[in-house]
Amino acid sequence: MASSDRKRIRQAFLTSLTEGVIELHRDWKAAWQPPIFLENEPAGALSLFPLPAAEFAAESGYYVEDSGKVVFVFFPDLYSKIEYMGMSIYLAGSFNGWQEAVGQEEWQLAPEKVVGREALVLRVGIGRLACEEACHFKFVSEEHHWFRVDSSAPNATQGGMGDWNYVFQPKLTGRHRLGFRLKRPIELSDNNYLVYQTRKDDERLCLQPGEFFFSLQADGPLGATVDGTSTSFRLFAPRARWVKVGFFEDLAQPQKISWLLMKRGEDFVWEASVDQDLSGFYYWYRLDGPKNEFSLFDPEFDILDPYARATVSRVGPGIVVSGEGPGKTPPSFESPQWQDLVLLEGHVRDFVEKAPGLRRDEDRPAGFADLAAYARRDDFYPKLLGVNAIELQPIQENDSQSHDEYHWGYMTANFFAPHSGYGSQPELGSQVAEFKELVTTLHEQGFAVVLDVVYNHVGEPAHLMFIDKLYYFRQGADGSLSNWSGCGNDFRTESPMALRIVVDSLKWLVEVYGVDGFRFDLADLVGKPALREIERELKAIRPDVILIAEPWSFRGHIGPELRDTGYASWNDGYREFLKGYARAESGIDAAKYYLTGSPEHYATWPAQTVNYVESHDDRVWIDEITENAGFDGTYPTPNDIARTRLMIAFLAMSVGMPMLHAGMDFLGTKNGVRNTYQDGPRNALDYARARRYPSCVRYFADWVAFRRSERGRLLRPYSRASEGFFEFLPHENGVSFACIYNASGESGPSKLLFAANPGGQDVEIDLGAWGATAWTQLADHEAFLSPSSRTWSNRPDKTLFLPGIACGLWESAL
Repeated sequence: MASSDRKRIRQAFLTSLTEGVIELHRDWKAAWQPPIFLENEPAGALSLFPLPAAEFAAESGYYVEDSGKVVFVFFPDLYSKIEYMGMSIYLAGSFNGWQEAVGQEEWQLAPEKVVGREALVLRVGIGRLACEEACHFKFVSEEHHWFRVDSSAPNATQGGMGDWNYVFQPKLTGRHRLGFRLKRPIELSDNNYLVYQTRKDDERLCLQPGEFFFSLQADGPLGATVDGTSTSFRLFAPRARWVKVGFFEDLAQPQKISWLLMKRGEDFVWEASVDQDLSGFYYWYRLDGPKNEFSLFDPEFDILDPYARATVSRVGPGIVVSGEGPGKTPPSFESPQWQDLVLLEGHVRDFVEKAPGLRRDEDRPAGFADLAAYARRDDFYPKLLGVNAIELQPIQENDSQSHDEYHWGYMTANFFAPHSGYGSQPELGSQVAEFKELVTTLHEQGFAVVLDVVYNHVGEPAHLMFIDKLYYFRQGADGSLSNWSGCGNDFRTESPMALRIVVDSLKWLVEVYGVDGFRFDLADLVGKPALREIERELKAIRPDVILIAEPWSFRGHIGPELRDTGYASWNDGYREFLKGYARAESGIDAAKYYLTGSPEHYATWPAQTVNYVESHDDRVWIDEITENAGFDGTYPTPNDIARTRLMIAFLAMSVGMPMLHAGMDFLGTKNGVRNTYQDGPRNALDYARARRYPSCVRYFADWVAFRRSERGRLLRPYSRASEGFFEFLPHENGVSFACIYNASGESGPSKLLFAANPGGQDVEIDLGAWGATAWTQLADHEAFLSPSSRTWSNRPDKTLFLPGIACGLWESAL
């Protein structure tokens, strides 16, 4: 390597407190000893040694042997067995036509051990790759499953479609890496830099902690703990130079704060104790640490304790909650089995804001106590709809600028504290008791309580970033924050103490408040390993806990990868299919797949798919499918209403876990606006529309009731039925069909017949041998039928008649 080369070092990181790795821009030569030393340390404090080239494969997917052959390495232990078990794996890239390589023996990997790990390997002559500077590659199974590339890999890059590929670069062979040893352990709280000489001057490079740093962890309690007549404060801060806690009694006099310097333990937990019961006191932390591109330490910034059980606002201060807060009690509510759930997603304030006849204090924003009061009434909207589970949008402290500000809640400021803006007296921490009372009330009214939780990013201010930006947040090699959430940062759940915050806060919500389950926002970024640990921890304290993933992010989609876990997943494929099917834009094959529960590819067991067409995000259903211009469903057309009826029938008849969004049944609209995350007036449920469209409201409620009834048990299997359970009878138009449930008779003598016609023309569907069955119609495309109305019911014979944009339900005689 010529001494005139500038920026010869790509990056340097520690693998322990005394060892590390230096990555160069090209292979090092044994005869070359670069003048590298540790800043502010004497010469000889750092010694260099070569690293095995094969170790590079663990990060990059390849290395180059001494023979010159490129060795591509796939490590199965990085992936779920469900993705690769029993399958052949192939190397695919720009050099072999990508998917054209699948099935070609010359590109198939073979078993071999690499750096002591089981691996699949393929050796390729560099000439066959035909790339002078770089070429992209990936690993793919024989079933065309493309294995995800770790976006943090040193050679990861985005392709043209937004996906990630590995990059092979001939200059980076694995021999461009050097190891180094230090004579004395490094101090993480120091500013540590490597300095190396070039012809013109010295270059400085921040020496950042590597993987060992992200494995640091501690046991024992964290946060503020009151024990009799003393109060202890504990904070994990691995790179802090000092930490202090400040506490005060009168919120109106924060200048009377008392600051106490904390002491660091061997586990990097800082601790201080006060011989006084500080229950109801307010507190903040302050700390300082190294100043570099991987840090955001600020000795003047007031930090809200990430373990604060209550907070006055998004910026703090935290409130010391004595003992165990509201009191730990075992869950007394027994959630319905997953296949029996009918979820309703909604927002605390949206439910309450326009609730008819609800008396509340108009001088403060609606909150937990108001929703609890509404839930006790006979006309509580979810009761009228008939659902048995309410999925609340986030209730943890969010970054709304004031208590009055409307906010969806997906920018979390603290994971333990109920949102201060939903409390009647947030400065006193009333939100703690009021949220517990809300959960208790919903249980008394027969509803399971599921919370939307956001653990993939945090809101502003990002208090954890001021505690340790590097440990808690994913960053690039230059210190820039990863942003696959689209919200400015990605939480590093791979770090044990980051994951501990997630697990501890979820257990707190279950054990203290009695919450029944969680829906994980952008779960792709939480990651499958973290999701598995969360599942293990939560099921240890509550085996029937409801776990739902929104399995995507801007980075990717892990829905199919979660098939071997205990999570159900929002099914975006179902959502997009049904929007299209209601307009006769999707065919019978897709209808069969989604009606029968998205088997194999997406869901291993029936309730693993959460079937839905509308949530808080993006356009609501009626705006999306309306015939009106500008996606404005304020005044839906007759066809819009007919398609909505067809949708709820199809949704109710689909195997899986159905989820509705509050207001769908009365054709709730955002008036053509797509994103309404801070638009309280537009999001507030307009119950007047229930009076405007009463037949649609009844139709929804009747379908929910039928699905939950004994008659609807055939729609709620606990395990997968045989292939003969469903029998589809397609119409020649390619979109209309009839389906027999329990055609095999394996679930007893009762059978259901469901038929749908999304097209604009009337159809006659040939029932074949099923035409001889005595069918009784239960519902048509306008209503569930009463005994008197069945005189005019549609009685199938050899064929079944359906008008355009219509559906129907029949039951066989027992």
